[in-house]
Amino acid sequence: MAEYKVVEVLSDKDLKKFIKFPNELYKDCPQYVPALYADQKKSLTAAPSLSYCSRKMWMVMDGGKVVGRICGMINPRYNERYGKKRVRFGWFDTIDDLEVARLLIGTAEAWARENGMDEIHGPLYYNTLGKQGMLVEGYENVPPFNCLYNYPYYNDLLLKLGFSKECDWVQYKLRADQELPEKMVTVAERLKQRYRLVEGDIDKLKHDKALVREFFRIYNESFSESVYNFIPFTEEEIADEAAQTLGLLDKRLCCFLLDENNEIAAFGISFPSMSKAMQKAGGSMFPTGWIHFLRALKKFDTVDLMINGAAPKWQNTGVSSVYHILMSRKYREAGVKWAITNPQIDTNSASFVWEKYEHELYMRRRCYLKPIGQDNIQG
Repeated sequence: MAEYKVVEVLSDKDLKKFIKFPNELYKDCPQYVPALYADQKKSLTAAPSLSYCSRKMWMVMDGGKVVGRICGMINPRYNERYGKKRVRFGWFDTIDDLEVARLLIGTAEAWARENGMDEIHGPLYYNTLGKQGMLVEGYENVPPFNCLYNYPYYNDLLLKLGFSKECDWVQYKLRADQELPEKMVTVAERLKQRYRLVEGDIDKLKHDKALVREFFRIYNESFSESVYNFIPFTEEEIADEAAQTLGLLDKRLCCFLLDENNEIAAFGISFPSMSKAMQKAGGSMFPTGWIHFLRALKKFDTVDLMINGAAPKWQNTGVSSVYHILMSRKYREAGVKWAITNPQIDTNSASFVWEKYEHELYMRRRCYLKPIGQDNIQG
């Protein structure tokens, strides 16, 4: 019988083991997309969110072998905003063993209890931008690069440990080159003329710091009330996200609308699917991983829909149809065949927009929740 030991991740050597464990766990899984090692290290040690979040990492060891990992996070801005005392868990990976899962969750709970928390939920990231949600449907599909993948038994383990559903996110697969309803096109053109909406210059956005700040201000305001568990970004988080993503914006796949006052009214951002490139790279840009990324950026038939939204004063005006028409035209011109939507809460009215298009459920993800210390272990 295995003798498991919980080890807190404190050294660089242990951090490397922590980050690389999933690559070993999923080495025979064709759907798994390895995360870039450098990105993971930065997220765990130098993310701007760590200026206000506290976190600890642990591994379960079987002798010298890693068999499970978890990161516990306390976000005081979330707890204050929603009146909760919750710890988040993320970077949760384990072999199919209830004892390993119990040790991981129990260790995170003990730390959380010491810090006055009374609930635990996840998988989540520090803020709303990171990977979150445990896969519960769509195991046969390859996830977008910014989304988690997990084996089905993960859910069984959490249920046995007393967790229950907090919320679900859904993702859809759409024909990106499908013709849009004529009525929608007509309405969009009328709205564009009535409100004097014009398409902004993506290349200008990349170099206009004031416009970038305005974009993220609009992003914060747009999703502040409509996105479940949303946490507005700090200035440091905005600067970091801008530095990481602005260079990747491609005017063939992105757009934003300006109103007559030259203010951002709505936006649609998508990226070429990088999942296959990341699989080929195996979690590293070097020595040859970068080649796969360059090829993926140049030749692609699938895009990941990253962010779509409208400024608060433009919501419920029909303006979304304007940028949907623009994006549709861009996709056809770029030869894009498929689009995978970003995870959206299944009860959010924003997710219903995809019902206007030919679509199919691609993946469903779940956030689990339970009171700390109230295990209901079964099996």
